[in-house]
Amino acid sequence: MSTASARATTDLYPTRGAEEAFIGRKDPVVWSEPGTAGPFWARELEQFDRDGFLSVEQLITPAEVDTYRTEMERLLSDPAVRADDRSIVEPKSGSVRSVFEVHRISEVFAGLAADPRVADRARQILGSDVYVHQSRINLKPGFGASGFYWHSDFETWHAEDGLPNMRTVSVSIALTPNYATNGGLMIMPGSHRTFLGCAGETPEDNYKRSLQMQVAGTPSDEALSTFASACGIRLFTGEAGSATWFDCNAMHGSGDNITPFPRSNVFLVFNSVENRPVQPFAAPVRRPSYIASRDFTPVG
Repeated sequence: MSTASARATTDLYPTRGAEEAFIGRKDPVVWSEPGTAGPFWARELEQFDRDGFLSVEQLITPAEVDTYRTEMERLLSDPAVRADDRSIVEPKSGSVRSVFEVHRISEVFAGLAADPRVADRARQILGSDVYVHQSRINLKPGFGASGFYWHSDFETWHAEDGLPNMRTVSVSIALTPNYATNGGLMIMPGSHRTFLGCAGETPEDNYKRSLQMQVAGTPSDEALSTFASACGIRLFTGEAGSATWFDCNAMHGSGDNITPFPRSNVFLVFNSVENRPVQPFAAPVRRPSYIASRDFTPVG
């Protein structure tokens, strides 16, 4: 068996078993060779490798923010988009919480995913061509929009989508100001170095519930306390147009937004073309393609 085949079929990160388990990371964080040209400076890649995340103060311009926000509002006002399975609504208010696969339903957001300022950074971190594994708009209108509980994205993408290795990176691009008070992103620095195999089986069609409120794959209070004691917690703020890149295994979450100030962002997930999904490692079937893409065409 070739090395690539072995990596694709061996479960390096067991999860959804009888008990939780802390497993040391077996993959690089930055996959490109030192000195590889790209938008990130060497010191920025070193920071990303160490912390598992990196903020860019202004990834897109104010004029571009206006363009993407206008497109976001157009999608939200379209009854066909709201009625589509790709739109996830708040369990309490019934307002739209997320719209998935925006790079396919919108040429404007497709352009953002392929923008060299975005795609070249993903390629530099992952050391290969990349494709969009997942894209979505996340919405947190004021006065009660619920948050996203602590989790590692890779735990779900490994268990339910079949991504074999930690060779995936996300970027959250702010379309509204991110204050310390309106449900901003929180990450535990250095948590990406340890995989938490969660306890419990994956229910059938788990995605239908987990996109509203995560249950399977959720860390215990004890495990989160261990991570927080070792790593601390960083809360991200920034103006519209700022962005946060973070590793697929970084433990992160966000609180409710009970302020009058809405928080919206575009969330793009890039996976290496050399890390194609296999069968799910801890779920009966793969999630739908609008959540976990089957199109591995390289971006750009």
